[in-house]
Amino acid sequence: MNIQFEALKKSRELVLKFIDGLTLEQLHIIPEGFNNNIAWNVAHLVVTQQLLHYKLSGLQCLVSDELVDGYRKGTKPAEAFSEEEFEEVKELLIGLPDTLMEDYESGIFKEYTEYETSTGFILRSFEHAIAFNNLHEGLHLGVIMAMRKLV
Repeated sequence: MNIQFEALKKSRELVLKFIDGLTLEQLHIIPEGFNNNIAWNVAHLVVTQQLLHYKLSGLQCLVSDELVDGYRKGTKPAEAFSEEEFEEVKELLIGLPDTLMEDYESGIFKEYTEYETSTGFILRSFEHAIAFNNLHEGLHLGVIMAMRKLV
């Protein structure tokens, strides 16, 4: 299981690497042909991981309801982040994988509500959710890399 947590942490380090040096304005540009922007994708990664691992395990998410409501599947960018707000999102992005691993090792993930993803994967356990979330993170990393070239 450790490899799954390592993959999540590495993916998030790569996200930070690819957005490094972009201005707040660039992070909020929606390139032609896209429905969202880099900032939305970063926040979406944070929110999706929380929903797949905590909420579907019957636990409270470790992020605000406002963040969840604004960046869950099916949302679009509504408001721009301030510099301070986006720094908080980046801190969550990089810090939450360690918390997830600690929570997993402490045994808090005891139950899981089966969930079919929009890609057709059926998640039946926390372990399924970890593997799927890493796929999801990789897809959005690719989107962020493509958008970076356009902003």
